[in-house]
Amino acid sequence: MQYTNRYQSPLGGILLAADKSGLTGLWFEGQKYFALRLDEEHEEKDTPVFDAAKRWLDQYFSGREPEAAVPLHLTGTPFQNGVWELLRTIPYGQTTTYGSLAKRLAGERGLPHMSPQAVGGAVGHNPVSILVPCHRVLGANGSLTGYAGGLDKKKALLSLEGARTGRLR
Repeated sequence: MQYTNRYQSPLGGILLAADKSGLTGLWFEGQKYFALRLDEEHEEKDTPVFDAAKRWLDQYFSGREPEAAVPLHLTGTPFQNGVWELLRTIPYGQTTTYGSLAKRLAGERGLPHMSPQAVGGAVGHNPVSILVPCHRVLGANGSLTGYAGGLDKKKALLSLEGARTGRLR
C-alpha cells in the first residue's frame, strides 16, 4: 500500500509518496511523469517517512545541506536503479554531466561504452527528485537541460545549493 502527503516548497507544491519501506515518490505538481509510479489505490496519511522527508526538505530549502537521510524505496529497472544510485553520489552544490555518469556506469559494469542518452532517460524518470539529485546533471557543454520539474526549477535548485550557474543556459 502506498501513502501520499503534500509539501509546500518555495518552488511550488510537491506530492510525496511512500510505502512501508520508504519514500517512493517526490514530484513537483504538474511536472513531467507526475506520480508515474504511484499506485492507483493509495491513501493520504501522515507517516514517519513523510515527517523525515519534510524535515529534510525544510533544511534543504533553507539553504543548508540536509544531514539526516530519508529512507527511500526506489523501484525501477536494474538499469534505472543503477543510474539513480549514481545520482545519489553527486555532492551537494556540485554538478556532473550525462556523459560522465554514462562513463562511470559503464566502468562499474565492465563495458567499454554506455549511451549518455540512455542514462538521460533513466535520470528523467527519477521518481524522487531533489533527494535523488537529478537536478545536478548537466548537458555535455555545461548546458542546463533535461529536468522533469522544469528548467526554471532546476536552475533555482542549483542556485540554492550554491552551484556555479554562470555557464548555464
